[in-house]
Amino acid sequence: MAFVHGGRLVAQALKRHGTTHLFTLCGGHIQAIYDGCLDEGIRVVDVRHEQTAGHAADGYARVTGRPGVCAVTAGPGVTDVVTAVANAQRAQVPLVCIGGAGPKVLCDMGSLQDMDHVALMRPITKWSVQVPETRRIAEYIDAAFRVAQANVPGPVFLEMPLDLLMNMHDDADLPATRPLDEPPRPAGDPRLVARAAELLAGAERPCFLVGSQLRWSPARERLAAVLERFGAPVFLNGMARGTLPHAHPLLFSRSRRFALSQADVVFVLGTPFDFRVDYGRSPTWNEGAKIVQIDLDGAELGRNRRVEVPIHADGGLVLEQLARELGETKPAFEAWVGAVRADEDKRRAKMQLEIDSNDSPPNPLRVCAELGKRLGPNDVVIGDGGDFVATAAYVLKLQQPQLWMDPGPLGTLGVGPGYAMAAKLARPDANVVLVYGDGSFGLHGIEFEAMARQDIPVIALIGNDAGWTQIRRGQVDIYGPERAVATALEYTRYEKIVEACGGRGFWVEKIEELGPALDEAFACKKPACINVKIAKSDFRKGAISV
Repeated sequence: MAFVHGGRLVAQALKRHGTTHLFTLCGGHIQAIYDGCLDEGIRVVDVRHEQTAGHAADGYARVTGRPGVCAVTAGPGVTDVVTAVANAQRAQVPLVCIGGAGPKVLCDMGSLQDMDHVALMRPITKWSVQVPETRRIAEYIDAAFRVAQANVPGPVFLEMPLDLLMNMHDDADLPATRPLDEPPRPAGDPRLVARAAELLAGAERPCFLVGSQLRWSPARERLAAVLERFGAPVFLNGMARGTLPHAHPLLFSRSRRFALSQADVVFVLGTPFDFRVDYGRSPTWNEGAKIVQIDLDGAELGRNRRVEVPIHADGGLVLEQLARELGETKPAFEAWVGAVRADEDKRRAKMQLEIDSNDSPPNPLRVCAELGKRLGPNDVVIGDGGDFVATAAYVLKLQQPQLWMDPGPLGTLGVGPGYAMAAKLARPDANVVLVYGDGSFGLHGIEFEAMARQDIPVIALIGNDAGWTQIRRGQVDIYGPERAVATALEYTRYEKIVEACGGRGFWVEKIEELGPALDEAFACKKPACINVKIAKSDFRKGAISV
């Protein structure tokens, strides 16, 4: 063992937690960390905007199940990453953000990029703190990983001043703390689980709404069989998508409003009563329905909607408890499942007309269906945008270990390049497809330079309708087309930007061009962009974006 600088201590501590990649944009305050990563075998992945570094740490966590790590320089480096950290907080994703700072000895003297980062980050993190001295770096990193993963996962911010990173310390002086084998997850109160089992056994029209917290459950890989055991309709959102095979007879997506408006018992697991489910209100929900809500956040229980059984616990563990509580009792809801299936089939039949369309420009549903035909069993799809991405979410038929990643309830545009880079690095054998709206491409399109330079082959599929359509549609309806400002774009050749950055680009206007462009993009092993001029569609008519 030896005396090493603080940046090396950071890398050694990260390595103990299994960190393989550090996402960053260079800055003088944090370059000692890069030097340490080189010695410890952690790949430093650089991006063109700090927001992307934060999104990449978020994406790494979603793919691997472990906190991602980003490092940003002081001042504007930290302010640039705020959006990504806030997005991770709202989506309940664990990450560790390391922020540089001027030397502690120059504190409050006006050093370069000096500001109060800790106060800035406190409202959007689980823990925001300055590491006080070099010898305690490993201790604070251990704490950061522990806090990020405990209870409701989320981001942590560690400020590390320049002199702390440059000072030397004996790397044999390890803290008393150690990485946990896995984060603790609470099971449900047995009394409440028994009440939930009674409700399910006595129900006539139950359903299960399962959200993103399932991603962090130790029971995640076992839940398909458990959900099947209950025999009730299941709706998956966010990071829970893919838990059941897309062809499973109990899995539904288009009929959620129909089911919620008639269900007499609803199990809500790891997803809040927020705008995505109309806050639990009627007429979207049956006003008389009995609710069993399971959440890692005890403060979330009963927010916006009265619940009969509030369970503060891990949703996956509670489902297993529920199955054991039912014992030999096997609920049967065939008639109810059949009614939901009839509504689902009716809605999907309307979709199928557009999926089968051979018109040019290509119908957006047809574009998404063509992508779906080319996805492999381990591939990752990332949604970055509004209208076209929402269409893809309904058309693509994903199942684990495939992953769907979108920003979550903060609705942040620009997540795509960071998510995609992290996903490709974490799953190098997978195809990583970034489904874009033409508006969202503009936020961080230059990141394709970073992908090409660092050999991170990601496939982008742009649904180009020359507008911020998710916003523009309602704007036109409310104010009229002559007053629809700031939402119109041009059919811009974004694929040429990817070509200029060292990737491959494809422009598609006709349906017969779509398949060959997708095939070549999948085969080229370089960052690629298929920019598709899409037709207008009423599939998303009436969707709101507030």
